[in-house]
Amino acid sequence: MKNIIPISLLIPFLLSGLISLAQVNIPEGRSKMLERAAAFDLKTPYQPPPGDALSHNTSGYAKIMCSAVFITGLTPEFAAEHVGYFTAPYSERAKVSRPFIDYQKKSVSITLPNGVTRTAIYTGDMGCVCLPEGKNSLYYTPTNIARNLPDAATTPWPMGDVLPTTEMPVSINMKKVTEAVDTAFSPEDAFTAAFVVTYKGRIIGERYGNGINKNTPLESWSMGKSLSATIMGILIRQGVYTLDQPAPIPQWQGKGDGRAKIRIMDIMHMSSGLYCRAPQDPDFNPSVGYPDHLYLYTGAINSFEYAANLPQQWLPNQVGRYRNSDPVLTNYLNRLGIEKTGKNYHSFPQKELFDKIGIRTMVMEADPYGNFLTQGYEFASARDWARLGNLYLQEGIWNGEQILPEGFTQFVSTLAEPWVADGRPIYGGLFWINGDGHLPIPTNAYMMLGAGGQSVTIIPSHDLVIVRLGHFKGQRAGDKALNKAFALLMEAIPANVK
Repeated sequence: MKNIIPISLLIPFLLSGLISLAQVNIPEGRSKMLERAAAFDLKTPYQPPPGDALSHNTSGYAKIMCSAVFITGLTPEFAAEHVGYFTAPYSERAKVSRPFIDYQKKSVSITLPNGVTRTAIYTGDMGCVCLPEGKNSLYYTPTNIARNLPDAATTPWPMGDVLPTTEMPVSINMKKVTEAVDTAFSPEDAFTAAFVVTYKGRIIGERYGNGINKNTPLESWSMGKSLSATIMGILIRQGVYTLDQPAPIPQWQGKGDGRAKIRIMDIMHMSSGLYCRAPQDPDFNPSVGYPDHLYLYTGAINSFEYAANLPQQWLPNQVGRYRNSDPVLTNYLNRLGIEKTGKNYHSFPQKELFDKIGIRTMVMEADPYGNFLTQGYEFASARDWARLGNLYLQEGIWNGEQILPEGFTQFVSTLAEPWVADGRPIYGGLFWINGDGHLPIPTNAYMMLGAGGQSVTIIPSHDLVIVRLGHFKGQRAGDKALNKAFALLMEAIPANVK
C-alpha cells in the first residue's frame, strides 16, 4: 500500500517524533491493521477540533517553556532548543515570536504572526497551564499541595535519599552496571538527563546530566498515563470502582448511548473505540485537521468534557489505538471517584500515593478547569519515578501496606487482547509491554514510556527498575543508548530464581 499524503504535510510530525518514516510508507503489517479496523468501523463522521493549528502549537510551546523554566529550572535558550517537541514541533517554533519570560509574574507569552498571543502561567504546586485565547485567568483556584514526608536528607532510601553503605551482592557485576550507566549518556547528542537503576529496591547505578540532580523534576510526558492508572488502582483498592464495570461517565448515560457499554478496563487498554485522531494512528493524515490527541494538551479547554463527548469509531474492546482520549477519561473517572468520596481531588495523589512511597518532586499539571492532564503533563525526578516503578515491582505493596489492589500489577502488565489481535503485542493497561521482544530485555518486562525517550522499565525476572529521562531533542540517540545499557544490565544482573 502506498501513502499519497504529501511529505511536506508530515514534516512537522516527523521532526517532533510523533510519527516515524514507517508511517509514511505503510508496511504490510500496518495495512492488515487498517483492514481489520475497517471491518469494525461504525462509519462515524469525523469532526476535527476547532481553532488554528499554529495557535494550538504555540499554546503547547508556551506551556512547555513555562514548565521548563519554572519547574525544571532550565534556561529559556536551552529549553527552546532541546525540550518538549511533542506539542510544539521544532519547525513550528520558527513561525512565532521568541518566548517572552516574565520572571515576576512567572508567565511565558508567545505571539503569532496574526497578533494573537498565547500565554502560560506558573501556578505553584500544580505547575503551568496555558490560558485560553482571550482569557487572562483560570477557571479554578490552584491548590497548595502539602507534603507529609520526613526530611529526605536524613531519611534512608526509599522514603528518603540516604543510601545504604553496605556492599552490593556478589552476584552483581558492578563493573558492567557502571558501564551501562555511562553508556546511557553516550553519545552526547542523546541528551540523557538522568539515569537510575535499582535492584530489589536498592539504587545500584545513578548519574545525572549537566545542571540536573536527584531532585530535578524533568519532563516525563506519557509516563503520566501509567501514573493515571496508578491513581485508578488506588480507587479500585478503596472500593470506588472495579475494572470490569461500565465506566460511569455522565455524558454517556443517555438512552441508547452505545458508549455506556465501555468498561473501565477497555479505557485502560486503549481500546475504548472513541474517535480521537492521533499522529500514531496507522492511517494518520495531517491534512484532515489538527489531531484530537494533541488538542487534549494544547486546546486550553475542559479536557474531560471534550474527551467524554467524542463519538465511537468502533465498539469497545475491538481495536487498540494509542489515543489520549482514554487516559484523559481515566483521569476524569479518577476525579469523579475522588470527589464522590468527599476527598480533595488535587491533593489526593500526594496524600494517598506520593506521601506513602516517598515522592516529593511530582508536579501534576492541569487544564484551565483544574483537570489533571497526566496523560503527559507531569514532572518528577528520576528517583521519584524509580519509587513508583518499585511500587509495581513489589506488586503494589509498600512498607507492608497494600496500596494497589491485589492483581492490579498483573492487569497493567498483561497484553491487551485488541492490541494482540492487531498484531501488536505491546500494550497492557496504560503500560507498554515488551511482548514482541523488540528490546534486549525479557518479554514480560513492562514500561512507563513518554515522548522524547522517557522511560521507567520494570523487569520482575531480574528485580530491576530502570529509569531514563532525557531532553527531547536527543530521543533517537537516547533510545539507542538505552538499548545498549539494557543489554549490559542483563549481563550484569542474574535472573532471580523463584
